[in-house]
Amino acid sequence: MSKRIEVNDLNCYYGKFLAVEDVSMTIQPRSVTAFIGPSGCGKSTFLRTLNRMHEVIPGAYVEGDVLLDGNNLYGPGVDPVNVRRQVGMVFQRPNPFPTMSIKDNVLAGYKLNKQRMRASEADDLLERSLRGANLWEEVKNRLEKPGSGLSGGQQQRLCIARAIAMQPEVLLMDEPCSALDPISTLAVEDLIQELKETYTIVIVTHNMQQAARVSDETAFFNIAGTGAPGKLIEMGPTEKIFSTPDDKATEDYITGRFG
Repeated sequence: MSKRIEVNDLNCYYGKFLAVEDVSMTIQPRSVTAFIGPSGCGKSTFLRTLNRMHEVIPGAYVEGDVLLDGNNLYGPGVDPVNVRRQVGMVFQRPNPFPTMSIKDNVLAGYKLNKQRMRASEADDLLERSLRGANLWEEVKNRLEKPGSGLSGGQQQRLCIARAIAMQPEVLLMDEPCSALDPISTLAVEDLIQELKETYTIVIVTHNMQQAARVSDETAFFNIAGTGAPGKLIEMGPTEKIFSTPDDKATEDYITGRFG
């Protein structure tokens, strides 16, 4: 189920502004890849190209290829909505639908896509998704209560349950713990380790310890200066990037001597 991603010569634009320049990389299936680097270097922009969320912004577009098991997500006739079903996304701030119950939040993707299912199927999917997000035991007795009534950490896991309910092959996470306390962060990190057995996971994080803890591969992005495009400087096994990186800028960033 889990898929390999290949990116070839990708440039990301906002109108005429080149935000990310000439990125090529391979993301292995059933692994966690972390994107690190200073603010403004294009990590989140590049992440959003992997499920075609980038082009939702007016004037934004990409050049280059993103292949999911050999299929070009930017090929002619490819439906971006289908891409986003295959490649789910979890955002920086937990964003459950405030007027919906916990149950309806998890099943929202099916309702928005007007997919019908029997009540028993819906109940099975609900439990499976909440168990997958390590949330079932905490919420099983209040499924009809609003999702917005949960704690921040629970809301983020609810958003992960909503993403995995659509049965994607890839999960993108844009700083999923930056709004969470340390205990909730640990719960999400533990969950990422479990989810990688099923999914290909890509995470943007500013937390070096988190990148070192959860990822198998790390990609370091950097920017030459204000107005310059973000670039991929190097990518490799997390252990190597954190101990013996090839590029001095990577070492400076990881050790905090950066800026």
